[in-house]
Amino acid sequence: MATKANLVIDQGTTFSTDLSLKDENGDALNLAGFTANSVIKKWYTSQTSVPFNTSINTASGTITLELDANTSAVLYAGRYVYDVDITQTSTGAVSRVVEGIITVTPSVTAGIYSTNNTWFANGYTNGWCKWLLYLM
Repeated sequence: MATKANLVIDQGTTFSTDLSLKDENGDALNLAGFTANSVIKKWYTSQTSVPFNTSINTASGTITLELDANTSAVLYAGRYVYDVDITQTSTGAVSRVVEGIITVTPSVTAGIYSTNNTWFANGYTNGWCKWLLYLM
């Protein structure tokens, strides 16, 4: 069963967090021979996702998740879901190790705006936008 961990990402900034994985004895999990994969989605059923850059420190049992500032700048402010899977390269076995909610906090400097000064705050503009905040 995956560990629950909620994250906060400030829109338009570089994000990095280390996830320390422990075994049942509290020792660092040996991650030699594993790869990590993690994505952000608006909903669990979303077809689109934003991948984290992942790296593994096998000695410390740590997985690092990173987003550069340009990538976090295109995320609309709001709530998202994510998980982290590890794959054992020799067998192809996949395990989910961490999952949770991500809150993206809005940025004044790096926010997403349209050309008519309308902020699409969670905006999916398939004909209608659920929330529009008109800047005056």
